[in-house]
Amino acid sequence: MKFDYVIVGAGIAGLCMAERITNVLHKEVLIIEKRSHIGGNLYDCYDENGILIQAYGPHIFHTNDASVFSYLSTFTTWHEYQHKVLSYVNGEYVPFPVNLCTLSQIFHEPFTKEKAQQYFQRVQQDPISCKTFEDIAMASVGADLYEMFYKHYTEKQWGMPCKELDASIFSRIPIRLNNDQRYFSDRYQGIPKAGFTAMMKRMVNAKMHILLNTDYQQIKDEISYEKLIYTGPLDAYYDYCYGHLPYRCLRFAFETHDTPSFQQAAVINYPNDYDYTRITEFKKLTGQEHKHTVILKEFPVQEGIQCYPILQPKIKAILAQYQRLAEQEKDVIFLGRLANFKYYNIDQIVAEACKCFAQLCEKSNA
Repeated sequence: MKFDYVIVGAGIAGLCMAERITNVLHKEVLIIEKRSHIGGNLYDCYDENGILIQAYGPHIFHTNDASVFSYLSTFTTWHEYQHKVLSYVNGEYVPFPVNLCTLSQIFHEPFTKEKAQQYFQRVQQDPISCKTFEDIAMASVGADLYEMFYKHYTEKQWGMPCKELDASIFSRIPIRLNNDQRYFSDRYQGIPKAGFTAMMKRMVNAKMHILLNTDYQQIKDEISYEKLIYTGPLDAYYDYCYGHLPYRCLRFAFETHDTPSFQQAAVINYPNDYDYTRITEFKKLTGQEHKHTVILKEFPVQEGIQCYPILQPKIKAILAQYQRLAEQEKDVIFLGRLANFKYYNIDQIVAEACKCFAQLCEKSNA
C-alpha cells in the first residue's frame, strides 16, 4: 500500500496533522492507531449511567495562545471551567498550588504578599545545586512546605527519591504571592462541552483512513509513504536499540457513588496519605448534572499507561542517542509527547502540530 502521508497515532497530535493535511493540502491520510479508539490519553466517554468520564485521568485545556484556542474552537464549544485543586494536608483540605490562602490556612494566621515574601526569604535554603527536584524545591519553599506538599507526593508519583528527579518537574508548579487559588492562570481555560472525544471526532473527515487496533511495527513492511508523521514511542520506532525510555505509569480505579457530589473540588491531592495520589470527580470538571457521580483514584505504577517521562542523567544520555538517529530521518516527522519523550500540555501539542504542518508546507513549496 502506498500513501502520500501516513500518521502513526490517533491522539491529538496525529489528528491535528491529519486535519491540516486533508483540509489544507487536500491529501488523503492513513492513520494507524494501536488502541481501539481515537483520542489517545484525551479519550473520554459516557459510562453505563450516562456520566462523562475521562478514561486516562483528568485533562483540562488551558492556554495563553489565542491561535491554539481559536483552532480548537472550530471543533467545539467550551464549558468554561477554572481548575482549582485541594490538597489534603494535616487533616485539612487546603488550596494548591501554594498561595496566600494556603499559607493562611496552614499557619492559622493571615498572610499578605509582604508577609509571604518574608516567610520564604527566611525558610528558603541555599541549594548545593539546582539539578534535582529536591534542590529546587528546598530553595523555593523551604523544608516545612516541602514536606507537607511536595516530597511525599512526588516520591509516590515517581517511585523514587526527589533527589534523583530532574529539577524541571518542580518548575511546572507555580507558587503565588496572591489569593489566586486556580491551578492555571492562563487566559483560556475549559473543557469541550461534549467532551474531548467529540471534539476530535469533528476533526475526522472522509480523506482520513483510520486503522484501529493496529500496531504500526507489525505492518510497517506492508506500507510505503512519501512522508511519515510518527507520534508513538521514540524508542519503539528504533526497536529499542539503545534500550527503553522509561515512563512512570498509572493505574486507574473508577468508582460510582450514589450521591450527586463526592468531594469539595474536582481534584483533591493526597500527598501524605493513601497509595493513590489524587481523586478526580468528573462532574465537577464538566459541569454535568446527574444523581450519581463517578470518581477516579490514580495509583502510580511501574507498568501501565505511559504518562510521565522519567528524566534522569542516564536516561537523557539514551534519549540523546535516539534523537541523533531521528535527526537523520528525511521522510519522518517525530511529533508529540511519546515521540519527543517530553511532557506536554494539550495546547503545547496542538501548537507543535500546527508548527510542524507549517514547516511541512514550506518544504513542499520550496
